[in-house]
Amino acid sequence: MIVVTRLNGSGFAVNPDLVERIQETPDTTLIMVDGAKYIVRESLAEVIDLIAAYRARIVGMAYGTDTAARNATGPQPTLAPVAPIHPVSADRAPRTQDGGR
Repeated sequence: MIVVTRLNGSGFAVNPDLVERIQETPDTTLIMVDGAKYIVRESLAEVIDLIAAYRARIVGMAYGTDTAARNATGPQPTLAPVAPIHPVSADRAPRTQDGGR
């Protein structure tokens, strides 16, 4: 969610994935996919920056590069390597199409 500000100064959160378009005429208006409209104090550029930062944070969390999210949830467990279930040996080597190894 991104936090934006109504014209009266109260803040509210919006799911940026549901923003269909943003207009600046002269007030910035968020038009949602369901047709709802929200007039906010932030400029068009500021809303775009908020959405870009939100999406970058989501990608960072998915790839484990978002340090703020990792620090907020505590230390992350370390994964130990796991031995293969069926180690490949000479007698289990893949055969070629002509039947050889």
